[in-house]
This record gives sequence, structure tokens and C-alpha cells, in this order.
Amino acid sequence: MITPWRPRAQQLTQALKAGRPERVGIVTSIIGLSVEVRGLRSAIGDIVTLGAEPGTAGIDAEVVATTQGGVRCMPLGRITGLQAGARVRSAGSPLLVPTGRGLFGRVIDGLGRPIDGKGPLHSDAFVSLEHDSPSAMHRARITTPLHLGVRVLDTLTTVGRGQRLGLFAGSGVGKSSLLSMIARGTDAQVSVIALVGERGREVREFLEDDLGAEGLARSIVVVSTSDEPAMMRLRAAFTATRIAESFRDQGADVMLMMDSLTRVAMAQREIGLSVGEPPATRGYPPSTFSVLARLLERAGTGETGSITGIYTVLVDGDDHNEPIADAARSILDGHVVLDRKLAITGHFPSVDVLASISRVASRVNSPDRSAIATTLRKVMAARQGAQDLLDVGAYRAGTNPLVDAAVDNDGAIKAFLQQRMDDQTPSDQAWAQLGRLTRAFGVAA
Repeated sequence: MITPWRPRAQQLTQALKAGRPERVGIVTSIIGLSVEVRGLRSAIGDIVTLGAEPGTAGIDAEVVATTQGGVRCMPLGRITGLQAGARVRSAGSPLLVPTGRGLFGRVIDGLGRPIDGKGPLHSDAFVSLEHDSPSAMHRARITTPLHLGVRVLDTLTTVGRGQRLGLFAGSGVGKSSLLSMIARGTDAQVSVIALVGERGREVREFLEDDLGAEGLARSIVVVSTSDEPAMMRLRAAFTATRIAESFRDQGADVMLMMDSLTRVAMAQREIGLSVGEPPATRGYPPSTFSVLARLLERAGTGETGSITGIYTVLVDGDDHNEPIADAARSILDGHVVLDRKLAITGHFPSVDVLASISRVASRVNSPDRSAIATTLRKVMAARQGAQDLLDVGAYRAGTNPLVDAAVDNDGAIKAFLQQRMDDQTPSDQAWAQLGRLTRAFGVAA
């Protein structure tokens, strides 16, 4: 049988490409995290192999800057032993990551490689790490609540499918524990969890104690610990987002949880400063804020499916107006503030209700539910305003009905706001409890 002309031409093109001489670059300098390479033509985002000598595996790196004379790379692994003059080969393509239901229950690194000792991945496909954000005019509107199993979040800061919410707190206030509660209690079809810059000790504790076998079975976990190169930490955030996007494109409702967004920003700061960007606000180069916007905008609703993003933000020195917290709050669709004063008293989850807000709660809740949530907020705000008088015994009962309701029902309010980690409350039950609580106040919304 005679081969048609077009396939034969394609075969000839492929043969010529395979027989073309390979272009090999040379490492000219290594300064900090940056590796300068000359003699190689590669595009931003391409993967190259440093120290690609015959018989050696080399070190993968990503091209982050180009000049007329060469490229500048950031390593994806340790570069101990690498020296000037080492050969560099280009893969000729950007990073690809695995996707598909074969990843459920698996733990992978920032490059999509399994690290859980369960053997190779059974992925449906490999896709490019880069992906366009959904068009602003083609995003579906957020109209449906997403149940998280946490009473204070489901009622007082209701999350909608496709919303992006930030958990803002200092270190050791319970962000990771709250994330694990959400992972176990959410009714999202798929959970993708990114642990970026975590302590190595805490990874197994989170997987085995906080998340548990039940939560892991319905989740895909991407891990990059604090000792890994900055590029790996940054890649982990985008790898998790890309996996979530692949499920959204198939019409699924995905929960994307990232701990923490601040460490992603710190990784980008290391990269930006290493390639020569000028430091701006508190040492963060301008690219940090553009990377945060690009990462966060990729979550949300699409034409079909949704990604509900929950990102922890580690506020510097409990300052909620520091640059990363301020930038994240301006992009996200809501923020939940965790209070250290509540945490040290054993109040879990330590959510500061009055400082927290969901920008879509009024769109996804019925007017009746919005009214009872507002009633509790008013009572708590009145109690906060009169707290100084209460502390010194100067408040007189009957002065303010809202304060009276808060004082008389103090125990019931705290019982509603607190919840054990192993307690997942259905949303309808949480709203019923809130309704009974507010009726006991005897005050109008």
C-alpha cells in the first residue's frame, strides 16, 4: 500500500527535526538563586537541564528571563556541585502536569511527581501549566451556596460556589486545622489542596491527623516544603491551580485550598530579586503582586463548573494591613479573620465574626437567612461596643436591648460559634440552630 503524500511529508519533517544538531548552552555564572546560561535559545517558562553531561540526570530549571546574549534560569532542585562551564540542554517545552481522577488520594510535588510511595500516577492526561483565566464576560454568576460543614462559615460568612475566600491570621492561630475541617465537611465534588512552604514535620500530621483517610480519598494534595527552592514553591501553587482547572473544564465543582498564599508571595519575592527586579513595598518586587492577581483570577466560575478557592494568608506580625494581606484582600471575594485572642482561650474555630465578610453572601442566601445572620451580627456588635462598660460593671441592664440579648445569651452564642474539629454540621441544621438562637434574643433584625 502506497503511503499518502501528506503523512510521508510529515514523516520527513520529523526525521529532519530529529537529525538536526542539538544546541547546547553553557552555564556562565551562578549568583544566589539565579543561573546565567549562554548559547541557548529558550522562551520564558521553558524547562532546561543544568549539568546535562553524558550519563548524568542533571538539574531541571525554568527560564524566567531572557536577554540578547542568553537566558536566566531558576533551578527546580538543589544545585550543589553545579559550576560555571557546565552544559545546559533545553527540553524545548514548558512544564506539563498530570490531571485526572487517577490522582485522587495521591500526594505529589510541585512538578506533579508522586511523593507518597504509592507507585506511579495513573493520570488521564498531561497538560501545560499555563492556562488562561475565564473571560470576565463568560464567567457564570455565583448564585449557589457551597456548604463547608463549619457553622460559623456556612451562616455568617456564607461561601458561594466559585467564590475566592481568604483566611487571614498570624502563625499558630488554627488556619490549617480550619482547612482540614473544610476538606472533610465540604460538599464539593473534588478537593485540591496545596501545602506551600510548610514545615516538613507538619505535612504528615496534616495528612494523617487533620485530613484523615476519608478526606484524603476525595482530595489531591500538592506539597512543597519550606526547604525546597523558591521556584518549586511557586510551581506548587500553579500546579494545584492547573489541576483544579482541568476538573472545572469538565464541569465539576472544585474546592481549591492553598496554605499559604503568603509563602507563594515570598517565593516570588526571592525569584524577582534574584533576576534583578527592584524591591518595592517591604522588599516585594512589582512582579509579586501581578503573580498574585494572575494566580487568584484563575480560580472562580467558568462557563461550566467552578473553582471555589480558599487561601490562607499569614499576616506579618498580626498586621492585617501589611502588603500581601492588603493585596490579597483587594482581589478576593471575601475574608475570614482568625483572632489570636480567641485562639488562646480555646475558642475554635477562632473566627472574628465582626471582622469577617463574604461579598457574595447576600446573593446566595435567602432574605430570611440573611436577616437572622444580620441579627446575630448586630447583637455581637452591640456587645463589643459596650464591652468596656461591662468590664468595669458600669453597664445597667435595660439600657440597650441588643446588649441585654448578648449578655443573657452569651453561653448560647459561644456554643454556636465554637465547633469541634470532628463535628461536621449540615448547613440546614446550622441555619436551624441560628434561627432558634436569634429568636431567643427577642429583638428585631
